[in-house]
Amino acid sequence: MTPPGRDLEAQRDRRFRRAPGLRVRSAASALAFVNDVGFCSTFYCFPEGVPCLWEAVVGRARPRWPRHSHHDDGVGLTWRLKDDLPAARQVYYGKVLKARPMLVALDVFPAFYALVRGRQRARDYREEYEAGRLSHTARRLMDALIREHPQYTRELRGNTFLLDSAKTREFERAMAELQQGLWVVKTEERYEPTFSYRWDLVETWLPEVVAEGRRLSRGAALERLVTRYLDAAVFGTPRGLCRLFGIPAADLAVCIGRLVQRGRVLDTTVQGWPGRWLVAAAALGEDASAQKGA
Repeated sequence: MTPPGRDLEAQRDRRFRRAPGLRVRSAASALAFVNDVGFCSTFYCFPEGVPCLWEAVVGRARPRWPRHSHHDDGVGLTWRLKDDLPAARQVYYGKVLKARPMLVALDVFPAFYALVRGRQRARDYREEYEAGRLSHTARRLMDALIREHPQYTRELRGNTFLLDSAKTREFERAMAELQQGLWVVKTEERYEPTFSYRWDLVETWLPEVVAEGRRLSRGAALERLVTRYLDAAVFGTPRGLCRLFGIPAADLAVCIGRLVQRGRVLDTTVQGWPGRWLVAAAALGEDASAQKGA
């Protein structure tokens, strides 16, 4: 028996806390939410269906951005939470999916690290530069951070001769490159005496988590990410997963085959929806291995 699409959508809404009675209201409930779903965006609503902290705070899907956002309770709480949780080293905060800011549970981050960096350490940035996979400006910033870390933005820009306002876009592009490559991490947003970010090396800020990621194989990392995603999002498609994680279809097919074999994921039709879908077995309350041929 195939599951009805409306039931799966209702389960996703519950898992994403998109209901007034399930709202995230504090740092403790926000941390529980991130640890439960594995990773979530801060404000951006992914078309692929990814948990969103802002949606969980306001308790509804795709809320309209308020006209006076500085005075909006939902925006304000989401903003504080996305600052406070990483500052306390309770989650990772960075651009790990499609260049969008994400909060990542510490048991899931090793999988992202394994996919992006494999067995590399911070010192391997020079090899990436020599291979043409790291820009000149990004290499200069890494030179400065390897010598001394952490550093606040102004200090880092000064140490790399990027203080001139004309160099701002160059600095921002290089820092985005280093964040997406999981070389550096923003560890604090300081508001006094002036607004500034504090930057550190990922492996210095989360040494044990990075060490686990370096030991994790690519296949095991992908299985961890896909499992956590489907457990939270309830359903998805191979095309959507490839687009979300930026992985080849062949790699995903091997991963899904293993998860179906183990009874973690069901490859099935869904009532009211065209085509076939990937559904978390936990969402159906049954062993997917018994339903593989559905």
